[in-house]
Amino acid sequence: MRLVGCDLPIHAEPERYREVVARIKGDRLARGGLITTHKIDVFESCRDLFDAVDDYAELCRETSCLAKRDGRLWAFATDPISSGRALAEFYPEAGPGEVLCLGAGGSAVAITVNLIQRRAASRVAVVNRTAPRLEAMRIIHAKLGSDTPVRYVLNSDPRINDGLIADLPPGSLVINATGMGKDTPGSPVSEAALFPEGGYVWELNYRGDLKFLHQARKQESSRRLHVEDGWRYFIHGWAAVMEHVFQIDIDREKIARMAAVSETERPR
Repeated sequence: MRLVGCDLPIHAEPERYREVVARIKGDRLARGGLITTHKIDVFESCRDLFDAVDDYAELCRETSCLAKRDGRLWAFATDPISSGRALAEFYPEAGPGEVLCLGAGGSAVAITVNLIQRRAASRVAVVNRTAPRLEAMRIIHAKLGSDTPVRYVLNSDPRINDGLIADLPPGSLVINATGMGKDTPGSPVSEAALFPEGGYVWELNYRGDLKFLHQARKQESSRRLHVEDGWRYFIHGWAAVMEHVFQIDIDREKIARMAAVSETERPR
């Protein structure tokens, strides 16, 4: 089995996505694919090329995994599963605090769906620089029928984000799901941002300039923070996709082995 990568620019033309998906669908030797960065765009551009979609893909309007089943091309959204597994490793489900999610893309949708479904947050706020993604997320959350309060904030000013973080109570979770620090340089917050005392900071990126991660690390001791980067989420993401593509089960022991084997390839 050979892994073949395909790099496309962020928000590529729909025809580019359709070309790649059609190639996978038409190649009898292709088993499927893992999708990063383009999860929503691929789903929106290629919905008619999929023979079937799973419940999470239908709910979240995105796909992170393509897999063949008896010659049919399935689109799966595995991020709600992999994000839940990654969160469970460091974020306590008992006594949930407030959550501030910076960004409203595919990963943000998956993570907030997981948090709301398992009631692992007393309150959620989502910030994004464009209104359509916020509205799309609002529609998805409404389908969950949860009573978890969710606030949607249209903003691109890091100083406003600083203020939102300052308003969080101790023990809250702050997530960088913007792609800033990986897909684009910089951070969604300024150097003046003060993370919540005893809080959790999750930088979804694991490569790039990782400015947000470095900002949190500087306060790790003084603010008693638990800081996570996106590497374990990356490992769980690959594992969830392989489970679907190869129709296998990957337990905790296998996850640990995958993490150990891949550690030497981890960006520093």
